[in-house]
Amino acid sequence: MRVFVTGATGWIGSPLVKELHAAGHSVLGMAHSDAGANKLKEQGVDAFRGDIRDPASLVEGVRASDATIHLAFAHDLMTTDILRANEIDRNAIAVMLDAMAGTNKAFVGTNGTLQVSQPGKVAFETDESPPSSPLAIRSQAERMVREAAKRGVRSTVIRLPPTVHGAGDKGFIPMFIDVARQKRVAAYVEDGTNHWPAVHREDAARLYRLAVERAPAGSVLHGNAEEGIMWRAIAETVGRAVGVPTKSVPAAEAAAHFGWIAMVVSLDNRASSAATRESLGWTPEQPGLLEDIRAHYF
Repeated sequence: MRVFVTGATGWIGSPLVKELHAAGHSVLGMAHSDAGANKLKEQGVDAFRGDIRDPASLVEGVRASDATIHLAFAHDLMTTDILRANEIDRNAIAVMLDAMAGTNKAFVGTNGTLQVSQPGKVAFETDESPPSSPLAIRSQAERMVREAAKRGVRSTVIRLPPTVHGAGDKGFIPMFIDVARQKRVAAYVEDGTNHWPAVHREDAARLYRLAVERAPAGSVLHGNAEEGIMWRAIAETVGRAVGVPTKSVPAAEAAAHFGWIAMVVSLDNRASSAATRESLGWTPEQPGLLEDIRAHYF
């Protein structure tokens, strides 16, 4: 297949391009800058100039391909204007799905397991986002993708865990490490038994490839390799590496200690990917989060 990939130069997009090539597919990678286009060309990827902030620019890429994987997101707005970031995403998805209607082409969208997290419960692929969730806004895009199956699109949503790890990670775990260094303590909230699911970026890339090849229309997949690591274990691993003690922080003091990531480290987000593994034969092979932290984060 010829696969159009938005976010092709990104954290998951980069290993995904290699994964698709290794499986015999060709890739049309979206780039919104000359630097991005050159990076893709160096990988042997056809570069397509487009931008999710200009949805109409994506139509040609979708129509010129047999399938689309959507990874791009306005990450620069996540901490300043999350509503606008999600609006940009929905607008881009709407235009791409409209261009694919009636073609039965595959479209793989992205959401997160955080959208279906509930304290003390394991989230499954069949779960819906609780209306009370502060992250429920992301589920609007998920519904758009799932409902496209009724319009002749083989649409699929992959819910990624909040940590997609690997060497070079710039996500929540490095932020947590920075706080530990600044505060001289690796802290966790209350008893630290809340859970955090994770997946290695190369395992995530392989799931996207499997999904675009054969996931059923309208399906939801969970892309986590680990159901949930206790935050206390993450803090202990980081504390040993940084050389600082580990301690509990009361929930009422979490915001003062962690800053804006307090909500993240307080969440309990156990998620099952059993149904996903069974349906697609996906078996994560890369190191788990704690092993990867010890090997590549210091």
